[in-house]
Amino acid sequence: MDITEKYCYATSERLYMSLYWLVLSMALGIGMPVWAEAPQDPHLSFFDQTLGDFDDELVVAREKGKQGIMLFFEMDECPFCHRMKETVFNQPEVQAYFKENFLIFPVDIDGDVIITDFEGNSLKQKEFAFRDYRVRATPVLMFFDLDGKPVARYTGATADAQEFMWLGQYVVDGVYKDMPFTRYKRERRQSSR
Repeated sequence: MDITEKYCYATSERLYMSLYWLVLSMALGIGMPVWAEAPQDPHLSFFDQTLGDFDDELVVAREKGKQGIMLFFEMDECPFCHRMKETVFNQPEVQAYFKENFLIFPVDIDGDVIITDFEGNSLKQKEFAFRDYRVRATPVLMFFDLDGKPVARYTGATADAQEFMWLGQYVVDGVYKDMPFTRYKRERRQSSR
């Protein structure tokens, strides 16, 4: 075997092994199928831009036909906040559903940035979080109607993207008026079995 034949043989062997591992990893569910949508940066594709005037954002939400506003109370050192961003808020299906129904803003519970609350009062983010909504632990997901009234609150990270979708549907469909989310979630789990 001359040098050219050895090179061709080695190249085809590497190609064969690469294809073998690709097919095997997809068969075992290790690889991501090419038709699945890739996760998107939540800072670009989930959260809306704001100047911190939530009273004005209510007007925008009404004009855009949204159901309301969702606030994500977070802090930098919170591992559960990061998990929500890395495994839930980055999912294209989650982003599409929530962007269709809500304006979505993060609020830093340690933040000194001045914001305007739903009543038009100026205060720091940390005062807004603690004084107005008693947020001490993070994350806290709060949903507000188009009048700026809180309609649902969820403390902690959801188990996964599906549970977060159920939380959104719970608010959008108005089920929060009739039952707590824990019961709604339990009923959804039972019906999906």
